[in-house]
Amino acid sequence: MASRFVTAVLGLFLICCSVDLNAASIPSSRVPKLHSAAAIVQDQRTGEFLLSKKAETAMPIASITKLMTAMVVLDSKLDMDQVITIEEADKDMLRHSRSHLPVGTQLTRREALLIALMASENRAAHALGRTYPGGVSAVVRAMNEKARVLGLSETKFDDPTGLSDLNVSSAQDLSRLADIACHYPQICAFSTQPEVTLQYRRKRLRFVNTNTLVRNPRWQIGLSKTGYIEEGGRCLVMQTLVAQRPVLIVLLNSTGKNTRFADAKRIKDWMENSGSPKKAKKPSTHRRTRRTRRV
Repeated sequence: MASRFVTAVLGLFLICCSVDLNAASIPSSRVPKLHSAAAIVQDQRTGEFLLSKKAETAMPIASITKLMTAMVVLDSKLDMDQVITIEEADKDMLRHSRSHLPVGTQLTRREALLIALMASENRAAHALGRTYPGGVSAVVRAMNEKARVLGLSETKFDDPTGLSDLNVSSAQDLSRLADIACHYPQICAFSTQPEVTLQYRRKRLRFVNTNTLVRNPRWQIGLSKTGYIEEGGRCLVMQTLVAQRPVLIVLLNSTGKNTRFADAKRIKDWMENSGSPKKAKKPSTHRRTRRTRRV
């Protein structure tokens, strides 16, 4: 009888340990059920993983790629006020995605970086890579080298836009990447700006942040990037303040247009309703009001 009882308890223990979704440090009777295929919630201050789901599995990351594109462009110390022109070569010939930037549009490198991060504008991201010293192949090499130096073992880049499904990473690697990106003030500011309008000839080109949460006053977001391709589903990477903790949230391969945002809300509700973690410093947020720029 006692032997059967011990066996049963051991069986339950092994079942619990085999579940891929786990949480630490936040006492809760119910870990949120996430619909993203992979996820991580990490305390940015302590490095502690509060929740993880298939965190080490590499998968396509779509436009999350643009975070690394932005970092290597800024690392290069190129003139951010230099005017660059959108060319035929910047058009998406792989997926034929739409763009608000007509061929011939002239804008500064800074403005191209802004709309690449904020609105996930692919032509702007490709133009940043094309005008990098050595061109697109050189910027991709720099991206992969930076990933190697940062120890992102599950991360590989194939192009600067994220349109290729060969741009892959894991939730754990992307948490590290987002943490490093937070040290770039321009990435924080540009990726969280709600919208911007650029003037091109007689046209006003309006760009809106692809992360709807940056316009929600309940969220304090310090860094943001979304992504989507069919092979990688819908992705979201954020740095934000939740329950007085600066946290990094990574959600990969979500199905449905709003699933990643709903998962983020589930995480927020879970943390806010699961006790009171130690108070952390408020992250610097870089919200921007609407503005018009002339190019």
